[in-house]
Amino acid sequence: MPLYKTLYPNSQTTVKIWKIEESYDDLIQPITLKPESLSRVLSMKSELHQRGFLSVRHLLAEFGYTDIDLFYDENGKPHLMDGKHISITHSFTFSGVVVSDREVGIDIEKQRDKIGVIAHKFMDYESQYLQADAPDYIRKLTVIWCIKESLYKLFATPGLSFLQHTLVIPFAISDTETRAWIDYQDKKHSFETTFTEFEGFTCAFALPTF
Repeated sequence: MPLYKTLYPNSQTTVKIWKIEESYDDLIQPITLKPESLSRVLSMKSELHQRGFLSVRHLLAEFGYTDIDLFYDENGKPHLMDGKHISITHSFTFSGVVVSDREVGIDIEKQRDKIGVIAHKFMDYESQYLQADAPDYIRKLTVIWCIKESLYKLFATPGLSFLQHTLVIPFAISDTETRAWIDYQDKKHSFETTFTEFEGFTCAFALPTF
């Protein structure tokens, strides 16, 4: 049972999440891959990564696309041939794709205690409102990471730093949304961000604020 969840943040945007339960063989049989995509998946050393890659192609099919409709630019950002915006993510047993008329970024991460060890590497401003002894500390850290990763994917600009150039406005887990900013080269960019949790994972996606 592959398609796990579908979200509609607005009339222009759809998010689809896949729970990866199928084997590699079951995932690869029904789809057609471009030669470069097939070469890429065959070169992956981890079957988990292979299954994540293939599940994304199944999500594309849920949107009515194929692997041929997807291409990547010089910064590694994915694009669709029809001009719609797309962002892709996978983590362990979940993958996600968002398609929108607007620039968009998405990330899924497993909630793990070890994120606390690297917190100082990706947040500065946020440490002013987070409490390390709070029961939801790891969950909030994971939300912040997912939001910043979504911003990074959306902005797709070499040199952008999570620590120096991004910030996430204070939020409660129950809010399911917050505002985030990129402050880069003397320009400030505002984003609407939405987050959700399921089965020990966090998913967040970002869209530019009108």
